[in-house]
Amino acid sequence: MDFGWSELLVIGVVALIVVGPKDLPGMFRQLGKFTAKLRRMAREFQRAMEDAADEAGVKETASSLKKMTSPKEMGLDALKDASKGWDPTKATESAKKVGPETAKLAEERAASVQKIKDNMAKKGQEKLDAEKAAAAEAVEDAAETPEPSEPKSGEAS
Repeated sequence: MDFGWSELLVIGVVALIVVGPKDLPGMFRQLGKFTAKLRRMAREFQRAMEDAADEAGVKETASSLKKMTSPKEMGLDALKDASKGWDPTKATESAKKVGPETAKLAEERAASVQKIKDNMAKKGQEKLDAEKAAAAEAVEDAAETPEPSEPKSGEAS
């Protein structure tokens, strides 16, 4: 809990009003002694907890846990290094090196991907052709429709 200067000033003014100017220095002295005693007790408690943890072997357990979860100890560094050169776009080439079944699956997947791409391109082209035809039809309809003629200056409307 941190107090800023403005909070401390408000506390001081309230204490001055409540306690009075004569007893205020003595009260602050007692407050200082009390906070020092609280800090001392907290330090002693912390030391006692650290000593108990040392006796129970918590530090050794914590260091062994850290060592066990270290990426270096688990071999993740080697895995990370091995994956640096892997290129997913060349998966079919590497699959051929692995085995015939894997290569067959990779080729089937590549063929299905190509089939999907071809179908999407075909559908897109059909959509474009339909839009062009609709636009051309709209232009023809606009050309066939006669524009309204403007009345001559002598005629009444």
